[in-house]
Amino acid sequence: MPYVLRVLPQPMVFGQMALAHALIAAGGSRAVALNIVAPEDNPVALADYARHMAMFRFFAAHYPDVPLSLHAGELALGLVPPAQLRSHIRQAVDAGARRIGHGVDLPYEDDADGLLQRMRRQQVAVEINLTSNDVILGVKGAAHPLAMYLRAGVPVVLSTDDAGVSRADMTHEYQRAMQEQGIDYPTLKQLARNGLTYSFLPGTSLWDADGNAAQACATALQRETDDAACRAFRQGSEKARLQWQLETDLAQYERTLLQAGARQSANGLYR
Repeated sequence: MPYVLRVLPQPMVFGQMALAHALIAAGGSRAVALNIVAPEDNPVALADYARHMAMFRFFAAHYPDVPLSLHAGELALGLVPPAQLRSHIRQAVDAGARRIGHGVDLPYEDDADGLLQRMRRQQVAVEINLTSNDVILGVKGAAHPLAMYLRAGVPVVLSTDDAGVSRADMTHEYQRAMQEQGIDYPTLKQLARNGLTYSFLPGTSLWDADGNAAQACATALQRETDDAACRAFRQGSEKARLQWQLETDLAQYERTLLQAGARQSANGLYR
């Protein structure tokens, strides 16, 4: 995913955006969306934030099909003046972001409830980076807004942010979501599904915004058996093919656990 550096002078940021938009619009599988990165609390990043979002809006008018996944709200109380916590996520949504990276300053955003409703309505996903937010921002446990996003019905995905820096993989993020945030297994499954549903993979999704299966695959998913209608649907969608593979893997995982539990019960291990 191409990105622009928010700490550079404005003309350089504009030039990076121009190149990235043209690259993504040209097609191909190596560049699918655009991000903006570097410390959001940097003085240059703070001073230029509104201008950067205006630049994204400008390019959106010329490249409406280029998806944006913007790091926004990677801020915490005490790290920046309180006024800087009030609108970064909203400005990124206004700029057309389809995914928000971090979104940690949500509780301090103006009209946070209204922002959550808008994100849910527009299906703007938020990428949650539990380890990164703890290490960089010192935000964890009940102080993290993950529960707020989930309660509001905002699409949530888990992410490592930068696995090389945090030295954590996706398994660790799911484990942390369960142990630290109290996320149950059905919700973890939905987070895994969201990772594909709200990705920038081409093709129609296996799931709609309400979590209902595509009509062509509803029966096959319910019965956990493939059929011709669902195969035909997946044939035209790379996203749906990977989503189907995930469902197959989840079903196999659950069967394995149930079989192991049955064997242990039969051997008297649960007595």
